[in-house]
Amino acid sequence: MTARAFSIDGRMIGPGHPPYIIAELSANHNGSLERAIKSITAAKEAGADAVKIQSYSPDTITLDHDGPDFRIKGGLWDGYRLYDLYAEAQTPFDWHPMLFAHARDIGITLFSSPFDATAIDLLEGLNTPAYKIASFEAIDLPLIARAAQTGKPLIISTGMADDQEIAEALACARGAGATDVALLHCISGYPAPASQSNLATIPDMAGRFDAVIGLSDHSLGTAVSVASIALGASLIEKHFQLDDTEDGPDSAFSLTPDALTQLCTDTRTAWEALGTASYERNPAEEGNLQFRRSLYFVRDIKAGETITEEHVRSIRPGFGLKPMHLSAIIGQKARNTIQRGTPVSWDLIAQPALSA
Repeated sequence: MTARAFSIDGRMIGPGHPPYIIAELSANHNGSLERAIKSITAAKEAGADAVKIQSYSPDTITLDHDGPDFRIKGGLWDGYRLYDLYAEAQTPFDWHPMLFAHARDIGITLFSSPFDATAIDLLEGLNTPAYKIASFEAIDLPLIARAAQTGKPLIISTGMADDQEIAEALACARGAGATDVALLHCISGYPAPASQSNLATIPDMAGRFDAVIGLSDHSLGTAVSVASIALGASLIEKHFQLDDTEDGPDSAFSLTPDALTQLCTDTRTAWEALGTASYERNPAEEGNLQFRRSLYFVRDIKAGETITEEHVRSIRPGFGLKPMHLSAIIGQKARNTIQRGTPVSWDLIAQPALSA
């Protein structure tokens, strides 16, 4: 099935439209409002369509608890208490009005991932143009329903979700009133190995689910994102940082401004290159028709002389008859004297076996 395209802030998203590039700021502000504001500007300059932040506090996303369930074991954040990680990574609620105002001032879309109803209330008060549901929250159907009830476009990441859970999330969103929904294929590894990206899932999702399909890409570099465009991804979400001079919770798998610029350029070039299935000659090819092979007289031949294989060859350029006519030319007689280097044409043959 082909899902209906929709718009965020007037920018159309979906099949038939250039890929929508979302720069995920996440925790890469490193606790600095100034850095967050500069990052939004840098994403705009790099060519991104939108910047996404995350709206939670440590108290709305977890408990201040020392038990083993609340401590991370292994991976990028090994040893952290959940509460401490989210306290460090949060984008404080009181920053949100300034971030939204700055984004509007410079002309880039800003929206967020809410993690509870208080975040949605905050974002509604700021007139967010869309909502993003993070992969870890894709099974939180009450949260999805609450976001869908706003009537804003809804983007849902599907990392770790199986096909039934994706279907449940989409049905919940639709049932709560969401008409504009995108699903992002996602591998929730940080970073995610390219070998586990399974991009073939993108066209499969497009066939299974009535939603625009995209990619939330946690792999290193930009190759996986660019490849996804050829498989039908309409949105790309990629973590982004202002520079690589400061380490933060997400910096290990985040793009710098130069890499984000390259992502924007390459994904849009890939989309333009898709075009349509066509066997018509393209304008870029017209000038090279002259360099195709064709039939030429390669020896002088007298009027009335029988044409043999020694007289005619298939060579470049392409101003003579097509090589397919060689057998029809051999054995015919020359109408007039013909000089070496003359392109073969039917009007040079006394009794042509075929018409043009």
